[in-house]
Amino acid sequence: MTYDRLVCANCAGPVAEGRCATCRASRQRLEQREGPFAQLNPATLLALLVVLVAAMALLAHQAA
Repeated sequence: MTYDRLVCANCAGPVAEGRCATCRASRQRLEQREGPFAQLNPATLLALLVVLVAAMALLAHQAA
């Protein structure tokens, strides 16, 4: 989950803005948990998977 849609229960503002100390702590904790693919949406990940499968099929076809 990304913090851009979260609303702080303490100040009722978006966590991404970091209006209060609770927002800033939550934002920092969420940023640390993000991996290398956290910024990619599911459609992009699916497209990358399709390209990878197609490349593997092409390599398998050429090797045979």
